[in-house]
Amino acid sequence: MKRYAIIVAAGSGLRMGSPVPKQFLTVCGKPILMHTMQRFYDFDNVLELIVVLHEDYRNYWNELCEQYNFVIPHRIVSGGRERFFSVRNAVQSIGEVDAVVGIHDAVRPMVSIDTLTRCFDEAEAKGTAVPTIVINDSIRIVEAAENRSVDRSKYRIVQTPQCFRLSLLNRAFEQEYDPLFTDDASVVEALGEAIHLVEGNRENVKITTAADLKLAELSLC
Repeated sequence: MKRYAIIVAAGSGLRMGSPVPKQFLTVCGKPILMHTMQRFYDFDNVLELIVVLHEDYRNYWNELCEQYNFVIPHRIVSGGRERFFSVRNAVQSIGEVDAVVGIHDAVRPMVSIDTLTRCFDEAEAKGTAVPTIVINDSIRIVEAAENRSVDRSKYRIVQTPQCFRLSLLNRAFEQEYDPLFTDDASVVEALGEAIHLVEGNRENVKITTAADLKLAELSLC
């Protein structure tokens, strides 16, 4: 079954406080987005890569590819005002009938090959696959002015890539946008589909802060 990866890189990355979106920040000699794409290429070099970019950054990305001699094959799709619309644009650009599609945050360059294998294999077999890791710290739930301890064994930290059969994604993104769609799994789940969980890897963090950037430098350099 053909495999695709949608790399969502259309965000502004304002929390990092940098002059350019965080996916373009340089780590270990090249932009984060290139590290992420390289990881997918190392996993499966015939997998088709689709990168979702804000329209304003298309030319900038082309300049970066020239500057860094970046030649991994990929195609660009324009992003939307929310992640939902960005992913929908990419899904609708796929001309296959049957495929497995992984949707991944551009700023998760430390996803492991083992995690990628588990996600794509599980989605091919069962239709959906989302990588998660267990919570090691104690957690509390806050409701209004009160808070209480909860059983951390019942909760998981969700990562990407979130992988699905293309037929499910096509139906899922026909739905109206809902602000409660916080990730792609929540969009598919709204169809009534079961979400199958697989083991992620703890290093697969989403680079959001300067501290995350330092962690990436330690891991990738």
